[in-house]
Amino acid sequence: MKTAIMTDSNSGITQAQAGELGVFVLPMPFMIDGKEYFEDITLTQEEFYEKLKNDSDISTSQPTPESVTSMWDDILKRYDQVVHIPMSSGLSSSCETAKMLAKDYRGRVEVVDNQRISVTQRQSVLDALNMAKKGMDAPQIKDILMRTKFDSTIYIMLDTLKYLKKGGRITPAAAALGTLLRLKPVLTIQGEKLDAFSKARTAKQGKSVMMSAIAHDMETRFGDTTGAKTHLCVVHTENRAAAEELRDELALQFPEAGEIFIDCLSLSVSCHIGPGSLAITATRKLEQD
Repeated sequence: MKTAIMTDSNSGITQAQAGELGVFVLPMPFMIDGKEYFEDITLTQEEFYEKLKNDSDISTSQPTPESVTSMWDDILKRYDQVVHIPMSSGLSSSCETAKMLAKDYRGRVEVVDNQRISVTQRQSVLDALNMAKKGMDAPQIKDILMRTKFDSTIYIMLDTLKYLKKGGRITPAAAALGTLLRLKPVLTIQGEKLDAFSKARTAKQGKSVMMSAIAHDMETRFGDTTGAKTHLCVVHTENRAAAEELRDELALQFPEAGEIFIDCLSLSVSCHIGPGSLAITATRKLEQD
């Protein structure tokens, strides 16, 4: 049984990386000032942030049903099955659409709604690829990914409240007060939604909040205090130097974590929080690791 692994660009996996890994990535569409763009195809990270800073009208969209099924059809010419891992159903309707479309494929396409985004979604793809290489079929891979879907955690510190206000996620008054006080909000993604977690007065305090929260989740949920059982990652929005510094701090706190991967945060999340953000993610390693 030859099983293909497919995801979308919210995983952070570029088209070039997909080719190297042997997976398939569906580019996510964006509407910017009335024109449609596709992440990593006709829209780069640099172009996205330039338009964001220039106050362009940016909105996310889900892929068309035709773009999803045409990719499945092409893959199924070379593979027996497809495991499709889209972004969390709590953050986009694209997952529910994919599940509906998969019904016409009579078991040849398994859609995994394990509620991941960005590097945690990427880790699901890597885990699925590893299982496929071991000979596991699509239903088996889906079952494991679904049973472990809550074994990840994300904390994000924002540099500005501007984009939360623009997207209607906080009131203008709250944004003005937060800006006046120079607050650094810390948000969290736990399975589904992007929610408020804490407020910090400085970036240093915000990093401390995130590191404490990650340590707590690792110990209480993953049974891990050293990093040996967890994939740790740092993600950012146009904040690479700070991300590298945070990675080094995490490596000291969790000496058995191994390589701590750094990546850019998914653009679908970035459009709501803006540049300058910093995040820590933790995903419990599968037993197969």
